[in-house]
Amino acid sequence: MPLTQAVRREHIHTRQINFTGFEREDGWFDIEAHLIDTKTYAFSNNWRGSIQPGEALHEMLLRVTINDKFQIQDIEAATDNSPFSICPDITPVYKALIGVTMGPGWRKVIRERVGGMQGCTHLTELLYPMATVAIQTIKPLQNHRRKLADSDSKSHVGRPFVLNTCHAWAESSPVVKENAPDYYVPPGESERIKLKALSDADPVAKESTE
Repeated sequence: MPLTQAVRREHIHTRQINFTGFEREDGWFDIEAHLIDTKTYAFSNNWRGSIQPGEALHEMLLRVTINDKFQIQDIEAATDNSPFSICPDITPVYKALIGVTMGPGWRKVIRERVGGMQGCTHLTELLYPMATVAIQTIKPLQNHRRKLADSDSKSHVGRPFVLNTCHAWAESSPVVKENAPDYYVPPGESERIKLKALSDADPVAKESTE
């Protein structure tokens, strides 16, 4: 379903981001990202001079190599186009994420190790979706080879990565009931558990629910 018809307007800026997942011959996986920012008009840059329409102001590339447990084995960052000459100097810091596992706390670790002045805004932003791209690269492939549906988590050992991460994968949804029945919680029971957790953590909330 397309978006509704927009008012008359002029195209100004385009940001293209592409994520690609690869299975390597050594059994690991490469998750790559490529970001390009362009304008529809020529403009001046103090370092590069005139930047023409369609010429990249920002162009950043990232490759994260992980094993099938989502643990980072290597990471490579590159800045091919930037507004300042010093921008590429920061790319080596992304090696600080080697050894980290993409999972709970992923965004927190990113902020701690390469967030803010410790990294490049655009490279760091590319890291956040890497975990879901990795899941989409690895988990459906594993299910495909087991001749299972892409969303089937019945054979998964432990709590599914995606549980309670969105509306469809809420523990009380029919999707979880079908694909991860061991973790399905009926809607009424789910609400009771949430209220109990809230009251246990917050004495004021506890009084209001009693």
